[in-house]
Amino acid sequence: MDPRFESGGAATVFERYHPVVAFAYFAAMLVMTMAAMQPVYIAVSLAAAAACGIWLKGPSSTFRTMAMQLPFVVLIAVVNPLFSSMGSTELFRIGHQAVYAESFAYGLCMGFMLMAVLLWFADASRILTTDKIMLLFGNVAPTIALALSMAARLVPQFVGRGKEIESVQAACLKTRPKTLRERVSWMGRIVTVLMGWAMEDSLERADAMKARGWGASSVRTRYRPYRFRAADGIACAVLGILVIGNALLAGIACAQYSFYPAMSELVVWWGYAPYALLAFLPLIAEGVDRVRWRSIEDAMRSSREVFDGRA
Repeated sequence: MDPRFESGGAATVFERYHPVVAFAYFAAMLVMTMAAMQPVYIAVSLAAAAACGIWLKGPSSTFRTMAMQLPFVVLIAVVNPLFSSMGSTELFRIGHQAVYAESFAYGLCMGFMLMAVLLWFADASRILTTDKIMLLFGNVAPTIALALSMAARLVPQFVGRGKEIESVQAACLKTRPKTLRERVSWMGRIVTVLMGWAMEDSLERADAMKARGWGASSVRTRYRPYRFRAADGIACAVLGILVIGNALLAGIACAQYSFYPAMSELVVWWGYAPYALLAFLPLIAEGVDRVRWRSIEDAMRSSREVFDGRA
């Protein structure tokens, strides 16, 4: 049996390692995504974040999330030329304001960078569960760890309760709002009930935490014992080498590319390959892991068939 399933958690390659490995990887990808303002790096990061989302949540959920974020990408791409009138390729004018292709391209890259960052955060929330966050920050920064773990739990609960309130209101009124005034009143009633419910729940949660002795000890206990092993150290070392190497290569790529006054020409460069390796590292490791376990299962099946034949 694959030991990743023994803990009952998500069947990912990160389950084999200490949570610090997953935290270091996602932190590195977030920093690299926000720091490397270069079209190829943004495209690779976005593709890897989407692929990880499909791996962790499925294609329908990932594509739905990307579709919801796409209007923000378009908005940033359209608004940026209006506030940053820079470039050499004029597309058109709005009054005395010139709109340049370079400003539009920069805004488009900023929008896709934002989408990649949000996708990486969503992927990290699937891997770094509440118990792992408390393990990493519970003793170092207990308040921050508590806030992060509660946010991971309360945000989905907040959304679910909003839908529940809307369903109850629709069942009581037996109609849906049609005019703008009715929709505003409809949403206002939902928000009012939801905020009251949330504040009442927060008081009950605070009393429950106080009754259970929150803050009575300087050291927190854990539900699952995680041990930092040699394999975790090797994984962190490999990850550190890849991050440092890619940081140097990203600095070279960003220094050689510029949006203003004219966009530089993108060329095929070997330095993009290490970043693609880093970005798709979990998927590559997962594929290797599955092939290895499939070969072990095939060997065990063959041995069983040989044993049954002899018997």
